[in-house]
Order: sequence, then structure tokens, then C-alpha cells
Amino acid sequence: MGKIYTKHGDDGTTALLGGERVPKTDVRVEANGAIDELVALLGLVRAHRPETDCARNLLEAIQQQLMRLMAHVAASGETPLTGMDPILAQMETAIDMQTGGRKFSFVVPGADVAEAWLHVVRTRARTAERRLWSVHAVYPLSAVAMQFMNRLSDYLFVLAESGQSE
Repeated sequence: MGKIYTKHGDDGTTALLGGERVPKTDVRVEANGAIDELVALLGLVRAHRPETDCARNLLEAIQQQLMRLMAHVAASGETPLTGMDPILAQMETAIDMQTGGRKFSFVVPGADVAEAWLHVVRTRARTAERRLWSVHAVYPLSAVAMQFMNRLSDYLFVLAESGQSE
């Protein structure tokens, strides 16, 4: 295996998909950094769920889609983004089943460790979504990607509050 470091980023730039070098403060890099954090935190949540938990499987599918979304962002929205619609529908179904039509209400996290972590992940999803809107203002992204990110934080909220956080 080759070296993991290239030294190309030592000047404060990084390469996007296709090789374009941009400052590490570029909105696409910021958005992908937020999504990367979100993927890692989702992994933490998923790792603490039972192997047979259907939410665990959906969380993994969400992580996979977020990785594809990172490529979409790194290509300035110019690469096709497929496979999000079914996972978006799964999240919406889970939200509807868990809420029974109830509206959002603020909560104070901390009922248990798993619930608290889900709320941390939910807030990171909101941050990633805001970063994506910054990208979208300059480099239009897929509409379904924007819906996916908005629905993800809703799904995580419902998952945390459903009593299924363990």
C-alpha cells in the first residue's frame, strides 16, 4: 500500500472530483466535511444497535447514500445521484409510523445515552443540510438530495423520541 499522505494539501487546497484544486474553505469542501462527520456519527449510532434492528439497516443505507452525495457535491452537482428516492420513502414511512401524525415539538435530550447521541447526530444532519444549501446556491444540487437531508434530521428526531433509541 502506498502512503496515505500526498502533501498536496499542505498549501491549504484540496482536490475535488475531476481534479480541480480548491481552497479547503470552499463551500463544497465545507459541505463534504459536515457530511463526513455525519456519516461517522451515524456509524457510532448504528454500531450500538442490535444486528436485527431494522433501523440499523436503514441507517447503513443512509450512510451509503451520504457517501454518494459527497461525490455529487465534489462534482459540483454535475454527476447523477441515484438511489435516494427509495431511502427517502423509507424514512418518510418510518416517520409517519412513529409519529401518528403528531407535529414536531422541542425536547430536552438526555433520557438515555442512545437517545442523546441520536439528537447529537440529528443536529449534525441539520448542519450538513445548511452547508448543502450554501453549495446549492452556487452549484445547483439534486432536488432529491436536498429533500433527503431535510428528511434525515426529521427521521433521526423521531428515532430518538420513539423509545427505539437503544
